[in-house]
Amino acid sequence: MHTKTIKELSTLLHTKKISATELATLFLDRIGSSDLNAFLHVDRELTLKQAAQADQRIAANDVTPLTGIPIAHKDIFVTRDWRTTAGSKMLENYVSPFDATVVEQFNAAGTVTLGKLNCDEFAMGSGNENSYFGAVKNPWDKTAVPGGSSGGSAAAIAARLAPAATATDTGGSIRQPASLCGVTGIKPTYGSVSRYGMIAFASSLDQGGPIAKTAEDCGLLLNAMTGFDQRDSTSLERPKEDFNRSLNDSLKGLRIGVPKEFFGAGLAADVEQAVRAALSEYEKLGATLVDISLPKTELSIPVYYVIAPAEASSNLSRFDGVRYGHRAADYKDLADMYQKSRAEGFGDEVKRRILVGAYVLSHGYYDAYYLQAQKIRRLIAQEFQSALLGPNRQCDVIMGPVSPTVAWDLGDKTDDPIANYLADIFTLSTSLAGLPGMSIPCGFGQGEKNGKRPVGLQIIGSYYDEARLLNVAHQYQQVTDWHLRAPA
Repeated sequence: MHTKTIKELSTLLHTKKISATELATLFLDRIGSSDLNAFLHVDRELTLKQAAQADQRIAANDVTPLTGIPIAHKDIFVTRDWRTTAGSKMLENYVSPFDATVVEQFNAAGTVTLGKLNCDEFAMGSGNENSYFGAVKNPWDKTAVPGGSSGGSAAAIAARLAPAATATDTGGSIRQPASLCGVTGIKPTYGSVSRYGMIAFASSLDQGGPIAKTAEDCGLLLNAMTGFDQRDSTSLERPKEDFNRSLNDSLKGLRIGVPKEFFGAGLAADVEQAVRAALSEYEKLGATLVDISLPKTELSIPVYYVIAPAEASSNLSRFDGVRYGHRAADYKDLADMYQKSRAEGFGDEVKRRILVGAYVLSHGYYDAYYLQAQKIRRLIAQEFQSALLGPNRQCDVIMGPVSPTVAWDLGDKTDDPIANYLADIFTLSTSLAGLPGMSIPCGFGQGEKNGKRPVGLQIIGSYYDEARLLNVAHQYQQVTDWHLRAPA
């Protein structure tokens, strides 16, 4: 059961070969015996109650493709019945009075919640080592990071602790952990998935999406979690679509843009080898490779690390010990309480980004840093648009590595924030442009100490082109088996 896809599990559930209660129990038992630290809050009684409700729906034939499917939520989405911590001491015991829109949508579809997944604190990090509740281990090699910030989501799918997980991507936090854990994840076009009830990090970048085993599974999850939400001012008003509608279309004639900037210095040889092999597989499927250039790629790191911290410093000002979150026990006056509560409640990386954000927004630096970063962000988006949009476009999709290396060892980069930031070089520009992007497993790196470490292929598309991305990913997954492999 653990190795089956969502589609296969759905068939078993709806033909009554297995009950939602049996399936949920199976995964709860696995979670209980796992040592990966992927889950932060599990409530067996609540999960089995939801499973019983799903069984009633199945008995009454009131089903969607996801009814009875177990799912786990990244601890950035607020949930009424499970704690929501955002991986921070600041929210250690917070229970939300409402569900995030994404959680509501999955509840309406009849999914069964397994619990809340570990993540970097307030989704800030590339290795899931910034969580107040400890690092998540990579199931392929427990001495390695799983990627971040959605490390718990990717590790849970890779270790078969859940068939489906929600995640969020601000600068690569779906694609990078999916790559390092050898699973499939997609970040949809900015505004496709409601941010209501998603604890904000950088509001112009944050986007929810799914992580699962296959592209087809991700499409089923995306069908449920997208849609207009009037409670989110950045939500796109678009008709619902079936993202799996073109999964089986031929790739003959597909033009794949290969940016030279994605294959330069800094890219590990084993990652390049796996990605190049995947590109060759696409040529066998009838696609054509087109050399393209995205020269502003190298600017995405400084641009992102001005804009995202600026928005974070504003968003996180609400956690002050009065309105939300941890409050210091001992203080002299209000200012002292603010200072101590925030000093005790936030971890180092969050403090670092708040300080950077406050600095670039301050008088005298706003024009030099923040406005300048916004201008370059526009140029980065234009580069993608000239490659992917309009009658003179160069290609239909863009492909390259997700991460410059395979997963690094736990503790390797904790003292070097810049090394962590550089791990996002290939994912940030897609987020800055608001484009959809995904990661699919395409091989393994070499020379690891304790096991294999996966490599992901990144596929980037034009706005609202998720169905094409899923088709391109699905066709590759029909002729390869990387996505079917599981850690020992």
